[in-house]
Amino acid sequence: MLSDAEVAAFGRDGFVVVRGAVPRPVVDACVDVIWEELEGRGVGRDDAGSWTAPVVRIDSPEEGDKGRPFAAAGTAKVLWEAYDQLIGPDKWWKRQGMGGTIPVRFPHPADPNDAGWHIETSYWNGTDWRANIRSRERGLLAIFLLTDVGPDDAPTRIRVGSHVDAARVLAPAGDEGLAPAEAGPPVVQASADRPVTEATGAAGDVYLCHPFLVHAASWPHRGTGPRMITQPGIHLLEPFPLADRSAAYPVEAAILDALTD
Repeated sequence: MLSDAEVAAFGRDGFVVVRGAVPRPVVDACVDVIWEELEGRGVGRDDAGSWTAPVVRIDSPEEGDKGRPFAAAGTAKVLWEAYDQLIGPDKWWKRQGMGGTIPVRFPHPADPNDAGWHIETSYWNGTDWRANIRSRERGLLAIFLLTDVGPDDAPTRIRVGSHVDAARVLAPAGDEGLAPAEAGPPVVQASADRPVTEATGAAGDVYLCHPFLVHAASWPHRGTGPRMITQPGIHLLEPFPLADRSAAYPVEAAILDALTD
C-alpha cells in the first residue's frame, strides 16, 4: 500500500516509485526471455560487438513460458493495490500480464531519434493515436525497471509536476483530444521550467506515472551494459468523468486540480 505521503507526492509530482515491487528472481527471468529474443535477432548477451544499434524494441511476451515471468511482474500484489489507490477500485483492467513494449538501450553513440519530451497517447480514434483530457483508456503509465538503472544507464527523464501543464494543454481539445504532433510542442513549452529527475533504481522498482506526465528517453547511454525497462499503460475502463472532486481518486483529482488552480 502506498502511504498518505506517497499518494500526496503523486498528486504533486505526477509519479511515485514503488521500490522492490517485483521480486528479483521474477525480474531476472524476464531479462532471460528478453535476451533469448535479442539473440534470435543476432544481438548477443556476451558479445558487445553485436550491440550495433542504440535501441532495440520488442513486444512484452504475453503467452506460454515466455509470458509467465512478465505476467508475474505485471500482477504483483503491491502494484495492483497501488492501482486501486491511484485510479480507483474496479476502474482499471486487471490484465493477467504486462503488455507494452520493451525498449532495450545499448551503450552506443548513435542518436536513437526517440529522445524527445512527450506525453503518452492513450487511444486510437481510427485515424491516429491521441490523448484527451479525460485520459480515455489510460489510467497510468508504469515504468518497470528490469535491470539496475543508474544515472549513466539512459534512465527515463521526468519533468516533475508536468502533468499539470499537460492537462491544461489538453483541456481545450475536449474529448477529441490531440495527436502527438498537436500536443507535443505546446506540452514541451508549457513544462519547460519544470525540474527534471531521472527514473533510476534497482531492477524490480516500478515508477507509477500520471498519464499526462512529460518524460523523455536519455541519450547517449554512457553505461556499460544494456538498460531494459518495460512501460505498459494501465488500462482505464471508462474515461474519467471530471465531475466531482470529492469522489475522485488521485489520477483524476490531479487533472481536476490542474484545471481549477
